[in-house]
Amino acid sequence: PSAAEAFESVRFIMTKVEFGWLIRSVHAWSANLVIFCAMVHLASTFFLKAYRPPRELTWVSGVLLLFLLMGFGFTGYLLPWNTLAFFATKVGTEIAGIVPGVGPVLQHFLRGGSDVGDVTLTRFFWLHIAVLPIGLLGVLGLHLLMIQLQGMSRPLSVKDERSMPFVPNFFLRDLVGWSLVLGVVLSISVYWPATLGEKADAFAPTPAGIQPEWYFLWMFQTLKL
Repeated sequence: PSAAEAFESVRFIMTKVEFGWLIRSVHAWSANLVIFCAMVHLASTFFLKAYRPPRELTWVSGVLLLFLLMGFGFTGYLLPWNTLAFFATKVGTEIAGIVPGVGPVLQHFLRGGSDVGDVTLTRFFWLHIAVLPIGLLGVLGLHLLMIQLQGMSRPLSVKDERSMPFVPNFFLRDLVGWSLVLGVVLSISVYWPATLGEKADAFAPTPAGIQPEWYFLWMFQTLKL
């Protein structure tokens, strides 16, 4: 994880490692898909009022999971050290800097200094591969535990109690869903593989139209206002 070697490292994976381009494309598309699905799941939970007592902690842990997933997306975006990722990270950390009260401290923590640089890349790398995965395992474990203890929430309109054995009924349904999603992700990755772009130049002017990933666009619009 260094500014001098990160870009070449990813390019080596995509051009020299067998099926490296496919693995990176699956990783990139899956990252976007998991955040999208988490947002849809959280919205459905909210509108169906599945956060009602006694499931408040399940709801809170689910919101924390969404924040962690967005943290994965934010930290992983910089790691290829290409032009788009570099300047989008500058914009993203500027967004963090406008948070009332703690903004400047948060921005300095993320960047590891006054600007995005080699220290930022190293910091994001370790957040992405070590700190965030540990946090995700802990919160996901809590989330699944609460679901097991409290069961699934039913919409208010559903009055009858229905149950299904996890093995084999529910597991087989999940397996079909996982297989379909994997097939879709593989197909998208083959026909629209992830690109690498050009290596970032910290001294170059900010290109026009640079903005964060789609799940941070609402913050970006707030910054512009």
